[in-house]
Amino acid sequence: MKSTELQGIKQRYGIVGNCEALNHALDVALQVAPTDLSVLIIGESGVGKEIIPRVIHDNSPRRREKYFAINCGSIPEGTIDSELFGHVKGSFTGAINDSPGYFGVANKGTLFLDEVGELPLATQARLLRVLETGEYIPVGGTDIRKTDVRIVAATNVNIRQAISEGRFREDLYYRLNSIPIQMPPLRERGDDIVLLFRLFAMQMAEKYRMDKVVLSDDAKQLLMRYKWPGNVRQLKNITEQISILSPERQISSDVLARFIPQDQESTQLAPLHNSSDHSFENEREILYKILFELRSNVNDMRREVSTLKKQIEDVQMKGASLQPSSITTTSAVPTIPPIAVTPRALEDAVAEEYIDPAPEQENLNVSDWSRQALDKALQRNGGNRKKAAQELGISDRTLYRRLKQYGLDK
Repeated sequence: MKSTELQGIKQRYGIVGNCEALNHALDVALQVAPTDLSVLIIGESGVGKEIIPRVIHDNSPRRREKYFAINCGSIPEGTIDSELFGHVKGSFTGAINDSPGYFGVANKGTLFLDEVGELPLATQARLLRVLETGEYIPVGGTDIRKTDVRIVAATNVNIRQAISEGRFREDLYYRLNSIPIQMPPLRERGDDIVLLFRLFAMQMAEKYRMDKVVLSDDAKQLLMRYKWPGNVRQLKNITEQISILSPERQISSDVLARFIPQDQESTQLAPLHNSSDHSFENEREILYKILFELRSNVNDMRREVSTLKKQIEDVQMKGASLQPSSITTTSAVPTIPPIAVTPRALEDAVAEEYIDPAPEQENLNVSDWSRQALDKALQRNGGNRKKAAQELGISDRTLYRRLKQYGLDK
């Protein structure tokens, strides 16, 4: 595209900037405009993606027909099919008349679907059919309707990731992505940031009849170093704040710093960190740890019940060895050892015997799992047995016994 033609497009649509990526996006838009190919505009929120479909429509054979810009993320999921494809009277509560929907009204024109990545999967299937055949069925209807609409879509989400997570249809992505156009983020546009600041400052001065704010050299450098997670929209907001709130009209870096957020290096949400000292590599390792803890608890319970049963038998044997004449209500009490034998403990003993009538017989698979979990815990803690025992939730004695049992104490 010739430089004069490109500058004419920028003046017509109020586009400010000379970075190569922005010029390339406009060049592609003008080249694809005479065709009916679908266009997918990719870029972060606030970069000005809405300008591209307007340029495409105004320079296409459809420029005399209708143009609609639809934010798919702002329409409730329950009504978006009706908004796009229309509905018939009585198809749902409140449908008092037939509605042609955007695809019916925009016939022969252009539809700009902003935030197309927010569409529900069912709506994505309907959209794919329209793109492939030009046919759709209104909500609650049975008649197939035809439409001839040019689709330009935009998104700020990672479509590839959305496809892998099952939130976006892969076939629809390839159908929309006939011609991709990448809009650059503001932080990659260099001197364009200063030019945009001047534009917004001038607009504020003219609108409210005040002196225009001007940046010093150090303020310009600060402005260009900031990452601008909100892109052009955020820059405009900050310029308006400075124009209204700052008593100084010559803006230094110190003044500018009061309006720019302090986390200037951050362009994404901070990651959440697990409070534990280690992380599991996979779900199987989690299962190993659970099984190991369960087996250790069962073994500890078995030993406690065995000790308790032995003490009960000793008490019974001592009571049986006493002569009837010597057994009294008061003399029987001191013979009981100072161990609380509760009905709950007896129930646990019965339950333990029911679960494992042969304690000496161990399950080979569980043993292998617990050995692997113990080995992994030692590896994660650099061979420190105390830390490994804390991680597995067992005592040091139990750990040492398991090490000896599995031959890991060398």
